[in-house]
Amino acid sequence: MSKQFIVVGLGRFGMSVARTLTDLGHDVLAIDKDETLVQEIADHVTHAVQMDATDEYALKTLGVRNFDVAVVTIGTNIQASIMITLLLKDLGVSKIICKGQSELHQKVLVKIGADKVILPEKDMGIRVAHNLVTTNLMDLIELSDNYQMVELKAPEGWTGKSLLELDLRARYGITILAIRSGTNINLTPKASDSIPEDAVIIAVGATEDIALMENAL
Repeated sequence: MSKQFIVVGLGRFGMSVARTLTDLGHDVLAIDKDETLVQEIADHVTHAVQMDATDEYALKTLGVRNFDVAVVTIGTNIQASIMITLLLKDLGVSKIICKGQSELHQKVLVKIGADKVILPEKDMGIRVAHNLVTTNLMDLIELSDNYQMVELKAPEGWTGKSLLELDLRARYGITILAIRSGTNINLTPKASDSIPEDAVIIAVGATEDIALMENAL
């Protein structure tokens, strides 16, 4: 089902979010006070508006309360980010996602009503560090402060062995969610299922258990 999104701030991150949401078939209203950026995105979104999003009256005229989600991608101007989040919350936007500059910025945004705060630089730094430690690791997602989901190439020593034989939950405390081999994906792996050659594993576990597994591989 198509949704309506507002994207405030058209830096590289905001541009990417706005274009991707449009490509996925959703209605996107892109906002920035820089006319050049607005013109650049205009042909790639439903509507593009040049305005100062810290102007409460201007936001009201756009009918922001009718949108499903607002994405505030202003990271460097912390004061503007906070003000816009407050205004969108007060104007009745049901869900607000913000880009944060730091953990302190993140805490403030959550306090004033942001439903989720993304720290792109921190997240990318975590992924890069994990990839440096473990060459098998393809991707890592922080599910919470204590749990992570990882995508990794199955080590050669796992190939041909069943999940029961590997006993990864006992060895590392991780749970296998899916096994991908080429175009085939096993979303409900059983204990008797074996790891194909060149398989990719998707697993979830506590942060310390994931770290233990990375160091062991």
